[in-house]
Amino acid sequence: MSPPNDARFLALLVHRGYLSRETAEPLLAPLKQGEPLDDLLEARLGWAAERVLMLRRTRAGEQPEVPGIEVLGLLGSGGTADVFRVQERKGGRVIAMKVLNRRCTEDKTQLDSFIREARLLEKLDHPGLVRGYGVNRSGETYLCRQELVEGKTLLEILDEGTAFSEPPALKIILSVAEVLEYMASKDLVHRDVKPGNIMLAAGGEVKLIDLGFCTRSDDRNPEDSAVGTVAYLDPNQAEGGAGADIRSDIYSLGVTLFQLVVGRLPFEGDGDEDTLRMAVMDNLKSPELKSKAFSPHLHFIIEKMMAKDADVRFQSWDEFLSEVRGQLKGFQDLDFTAPEPSKSKTRSGIRRRRPPGR
Repeated sequence: MSPPNDARFLALLVHRGYLSRETAEPLLAPLKQGEPLDDLLEARLGWAAERVLMLRRTRAGEQPEVPGIEVLGLLGSGGTADVFRVQERKGGRVIAMKVLNRRCTEDKTQLDSFIREARLLEKLDHPGLVRGYGVNRSGETYLCRQELVEGKTLLEILDEGTAFSEPPALKIILSVAEVLEYMASKDLVHRDVKPGNIMLAAGGEVKLIDLGFCTRSDDRNPEDSAVGTVAYLDPNQAEGGAGADIRSDIYSLGVTLFQLVVGRLPFEGDGDEDTLRMAVMDNLKSPELKSKAFSPHLHFIIEKMMAKDADVRFQSWDEFLSEVRGQLKGFQDLDFTAPEPSKSKTRSGIRRRRPPGR
């Protein structure tokens, strides 16, 4: 019989996208009879010996080899790419390296999206965006080099059970909106705003990531209108035919704000199709916004952001930013979270903070 690690390596090649199950299955019988996997890959699939050795060394790309780069560790894995902490041997700069997975390199749409995002990050310059340092190909590996951001996505923080009160949530949303306003000034729409694409850096900075679905605001390609993550998708786009504009990003940011303060998505169906139906047909219900210590104005902001009719939403980032900044400014004078005093309670139930020393 062949060594046990041959069977495991064959499974890894399938898992990493270098072989399909249909291609791998005919290799199982001779593998069980003792033929070495490397010989089978070379004789039956025509793989070069050097390629087999490279895949062995890198564990099918789990530990990529790139000239001039030392891989220090894995930062995270997603549906399309792995991100590594790396150090450039020349100069010693520590950065992030995003590596497109094998299946996506063979999908022209995914590959084009990866390259487009990398080139966009090189051109854009905003503190709320990860800085891009270029896209390259090394052998079979497509990679882009980026600024290293230590931190967690908002989705990771939510999954840990962390709840956001109103002021911190609004500050995060304000930071993201400022990035989106900058992108809009370049005629760009993000199209995939969600907690999983917003990072809270270790120093408290907010970073908007993943521009894979980003497009020009004047793009009206009907075949490319309903893209993004279903739970955050603009209902107008979900129905088809509506081009993406800033109001699409405003809707997605509204879903994100709802999730930050409530802890769940506004519409959760049994699968993508049911979730889309709910987003298009059902009214927004948010008893948690009324039962928790949130201001009525927060409810208004979310409802306006998530209005099904795009013409009812905020129509510009300037309008939205002014609204949120005004709400945050109000928190400097009003305390929405303190318990209501029995005698000095105002008609609205909001107590003014006492000046220090009284």
